[in-house]
Amino acid sequence: MYENEIYSNSDTERYATYQTGAASGTGTDAGGAGDKKDGRKKKKGGFRKVLFSAGLGLMFGLFAGAGFYGVKLGTEYFVQKEEAENAGAGPAGIDPADIVNAFAPGSSNVSQVTLGRDDVADVINEVMPAMVSIVNSYTEEISTFWGQYTRQGAGAGSGVIIGQNEQELLIVTNNHVVDGTDRLEITFIDGSTAEALVKGKDAEMDLAVVAVPLESLTEETRNSITVATLGESDDLKLGTYVFAIGNALGYGQAVSDGMISAMDREIKMEDGSTGTFLQTTAAINAGNSGGALFTLDGKVIGINTGKIKDTGVEGMAFAIPISSASPIISELMERKIRTEKVEAEEQGYMGVSLQNVSKEVNQLYGIPQGAYVYSIEENSAAHQAGMQVGDVIVKLDGGHISSREDVINDMQYYKAGDTISVMVKRVANGSYESVELEITLGNRPQEE
Repeated sequence: MYENEIYSNSDTERYATYQTGAASGTGTDAGGAGDKKDGRKKKKGGFRKVLFSAGLGLMFGLFAGAGFYGVKLGTEYFVQKEEAENAGAGPAGIDPADIVNAFAPGSSNVSQVTLGRDDVADVINEVMPAMVSIVNSYTEEISTFWGQYTRQGAGAGSGVIIGQNEQELLIVTNNHVVDGTDRLEITFIDGSTAEALVKGKDAEMDLAVVAVPLESLTEETRNSITVATLGESDDLKLGTYVFAIGNALGYGQAVSDGMISAMDREIKMEDGSTGTFLQTTAAINAGNSGGALFTLDGKVIGINTGKIKDTGVEGMAFAIPISSASPIISELMERKIRTEKVEAEEQGYMGVSLQNVSKEVNQLYGIPQGAYVYSIEENSAAHQAGMQVGDVIVKLDGGHISSREDVINDMQYYKAGDTISVMVKRVANGSYESVELEITLGNRPQEE
């Protein structure tokens, strides 16, 4: 009877004394006294046990009652919920139409909250045929202590099919993906490849449109590709779920996801200019440039351009907002591609000497990126058109110019007598202003 009770020191001593007396059998008085004490203890212990048992029973009853009542309420709730849903009322009396409308595309709510993984996968597979991989084969000049030499190189990038006309399939990408190209190879969703030509580029916005002749595509390829739908980046909100698709590291198309983490983020570029971007946590790596940033309605809201590369920096990638890129893309799509170079002796001549504007010069003096005019031949085509020393050529016949080499490369497609439009940046009232010039090209002087 004592095994399950907790004793004080005095209780333990009394119990030990009683056990000793009983074992020795020393006298009737000793035994009697022990029996009386034991009887009192039995009565006292029994009363405590009754109280303890009664308390346990009461507590059990209370908990059991609460449990049964909770089960009853839960059962009634789920029965009512099921009946309401079967009746079309939706959970907790909410009209399902209200839920659909609340999260519909274009509403003020974030539609992706209602989507599961299968829904996201469906959207990705729907837009994937609009994505292409780009390989840019180029030649670059290398300066060393022993002199200059040229070498061949190749870079990987991405592009998005944005339209077609009667002759061409049109693809948007970054300018830096196609810059200085000798040959562009496009790989489509079905694995087929085709050569593309640069239709137009904008170095300032880092955008370019390239064209693939439709006649170079098989019927199978035409049936497998789609044209992407452009959205509105101005309507985005922080936290909007997005996913990026691109040719990451040149391995082929891959998908990464994240959210819009900042809007209208101003970032200083390597050339010293400042661009305004969407910031996202979706991973954008080398090769992703020129790919698309999508929302869950399958619309392009950005053209991926890069990320901050620094120790300790993670989840800071950037895309060109499609709302600001769309007008430029539309203009680039209308450019006329010149595919045939003019023989050297027939090429047109402006009569200017040009220099590149380095990043250091741009940062120190604020001279725009382009081809700096440091001398002009008297009575040359450029002189007669009004070009001045100190002008910076930034566009030639609608195409953006970022270096002296761009002018030299572009001039290979124009012959003497052609009239071209040249935009220059000129200092006026302490700042650079745009000046449009119409230049009728002359004949290249004969070498003596």
